[in-house]
Amino acid sequence: MHHFWCRKRPIYGIYFTLAGKRKMAQIDHSAVSLRVIGDTLAPDEISKLLGAKPTFSHSLGEILVGKKTGVNRVAKFGMWQMNASDCAPENLDGQIDEILSKLTENLAVWSEIGERYKVDLFCGLFMVCRNEGLSLSPRTLFLIGQRGISLGLDIYGPIDESKAV
Repeated sequence: MHHFWCRKRPIYGIYFTLAGKRKMAQIDHSAVSLRVIGDTLAPDEISKLLGAKPTFSHSLGEILVGKKTGVNRVAKFGMWQMNASDCAPENLDGQIDEILSKLTENLAVWSEIGERYKVDLFCGLFMVCRNEGLSLSPRTLFLIGQRGISLGLDIYGPIDESKAV
């Protein structure tokens, strides 16, 4: 039987460790941001409530300048965003912990924010093979759920699988 390998991993998604245990092929790299979004959002208020400054923020109607294009646009909503360090290979548990450890543990504050705004973790998952995966720990899932945070996964497959083999 012929196997295709991707970075020393079979592209069908399962490989074996030296100890002989089955393991899922890991997502190549990941990016994670916590976002608080809403029309009436005041970034300074969110910073005060969460106890930290954002990586990026803006208010409804604010003029935003495109980083690559330099083109001005008007913000259609307010946003407070905190980014984690990018990880290769993927480490969503670590990235989510990196963000949440900087913010308040007060669940009443999280509830107040969640009642007024959309709160989510926006996760970019970048694959180099056609079958990679990830798992989140029960602790991470508990912390996200406890705070009422939605989890969004944007999954990007390899553009040209012939180069990924």
